[in-house]
Amino acid sequence: MNSIATFVALVCACLLPGEGNRLVTTSLPSKDEPQFPTELVSFVPYKNNPVFAGTGADTWDNKIRERGYILHEGDTYHMWYTGYQESKNKTKYLGYATSVDGLTWTRYKNNPIHTADWVEDMTVLKDGSTYYMFAEGLNDVAHLLTSTDRVTWTEQGPLDIRYTNGQPLSKGPYGTPAIWKEGDVWYLFYERNDQAVWLATSRDRKVWTNVQDDPVLTKGPTDYDRYAIAMNQVIKHKGLYYAYYHASAFSDWHEWSTNVAVSKDLIHWTKFAGNPIVGGNKSSGIVVNDGKQYRLYTMHPSVSVFLPAN
Repeated sequence: MNSIATFVALVCACLLPGEGNRLVTTSLPSKDEPQFPTELVSFVPYKNNPVFAGTGADTWDNKIRERGYILHEGDTYHMWYTGYQESKNKTKYLGYATSVDGLTWTRYKNNPIHTADWVEDMTVLKDGSTYYMFAEGLNDVAHLLTSTDRVTWTEQGPLDIRYTNGQPLSKGPYGTPAIWKEGDVWYLFYERNDQAVWLATSRDRKVWTNVQDDPVLTKGPTDYDRYAIAMNQVIKHKGLYYAYYHASAFSDWHEWSTNVAVSKDLIHWTKFAGNPIVGGNKSSGIVVNDGKQYRLYTMHPSVSVFLPAN
């Protein structure tokens, strides 16, 4: 009998150095969940986590937070992250780091690379020769920046999101932008107060229109995502779409987890019954292909790596 048939859930409990000895768990799919292949949901923590963190010193990135983003291009991993000083200027600035293996990182010598605008919780997509960074700005309003060299970023302004009738969104935050592009259509997933996730599309990146005015991913009914939810990343794997999202089981949001859902159309999502795939306050998770398989990176409150369990 193989391991998946033998176990409905594989639980790996590890004490992680430098992370408060938090319990981390990862799950295997059951035989009844073929939509969740092992390579997308089953990971074990890297022994030397965390692999990147705030300096803890008197620097602009004394601490890091929220979702950073990693692109693996050629022989280099590129990471963008948000740094800040809690006791001084609380403006969130953009930093950049590189790695040859995705495990040992070198900060860019001229960090921070962008100080003109508040940048956090970013996602980065390369289209043609241009890098598009969708990020939260001040007051959790999503905005767009562009670059051709990964380091010099030009502000393009806040995202203009409309209801299905063409009217602008009501006032308030709209953040944690997660982007997918297919053909000429850009898909924007965003949250409002971490209460649910909506989907809007655009062909010109100037005006985004809701696909529907109801959210496409909501909290609950299970405990792990009862109080907050936000999407981090969408990938396509064997014809299906997978969303990696973070969620909280606590009303004060003091702890978050990383989770997975699947969809055939980007609108109707089914959550993995084995969620969370990583707990213990490891959130803002994304997967990165290392050339052979996916790794899971959780980005908050520091960067940790989870390697395939098989």
